[in-house]
Amino acid sequence: MTSAPAVKRSFTHIALLALVFLNLVPLIIVLSSSLRSPKNMTDPLNWFNEFTFASFRSAFTRMHFPTALWNSVVLTGVSVVFVVLLAAMAAYPMARIRSRTSKFLYIFFLSGLVVPGQMVLIPIIQMIKSFGIPMNQYTPILMFITCSLPFSTFLYTGFIRSGVPEELEEAAHIDGAGMFRRYWQIVFPLLLPVTVSVVITQGVWIWNDYFFNMVFITKTLAAPLPVAMLGFLGDQQNPAQWNVLFAACILCALPLLLAFLALQKYFVGGMTVGAVKG
Repeated sequence: MTSAPAVKRSFTHIALLALVFLNLVPLIIVLSSSLRSPKNMTDPLNWFNEFTFASFRSAFTRMHFPTALWNSVVLTGVSVVFVVLLAAMAAYPMARIRSRTSKFLYIFFLSGLVVPGQMVLIPIIQMIKSFGIPMNQYTPILMFITCSLPFSTFLYTGFIRSGVPEELEEAAHIDGAGMFRRYWQIVFPLLLPVTVSVVITQGVWIWNDYFFNMVFITKTLAAPLPVAMLGFLGDQQNPAQWNVLFAACILCALPLLLAFLALQKYFVGGMTVGAVKG
């Protein structure tokens, strides 16, 4: 006779499998539709009734994929590098110096999580113009860095407090190493797990961001991947080509999937260790 815990466990497994299937259905529809020709607009629930890369070829050509990919790589890469450097250097004194000033700065950075960048966009644009900063394809980098610093600083501070022993720095201090040398040669190399977490969390957001890119970038060949996909949405005269749009979505997501697979073990470790102590 089947015991009650075994029956309960079976129902739990069935419920989890059903939940996983429901979450996979949209992804299967996207993949199935992208493998159809652009004119094949049959029922999207009729999965994999055609297998062709015509939609991928159309998306690759119409969105100028190599150029858009390079623009996204430059925007994301430059932004993430500055976020890592600035957030790690800001978190180090806040994690090590125990004073009211460091506590105030920590709360000040955390308060940046409350105010979204979209709310202060108009004052920021006016400030950029007043400083004479040119409005071009690289202007969104300033917004990406500013909006990413609060959360990144929070992660770095928690990781340094809980995952980097002060004894290592004390030993180096006894040997005559200054603060700058202790940070770059001892502390920063130990921040690899949380650095990968920052790179993934902020890199994914910057890579997928549409709002700031749309506001600051006006030239077609300067547009990153999210903006380059606008041409597939269609209008009243030209309906959206969903198969091509789904193919473009897969092309845009593929670099992120590859990066996540390569950095997955560091990502999980950094998120769990950095969140132990705040």
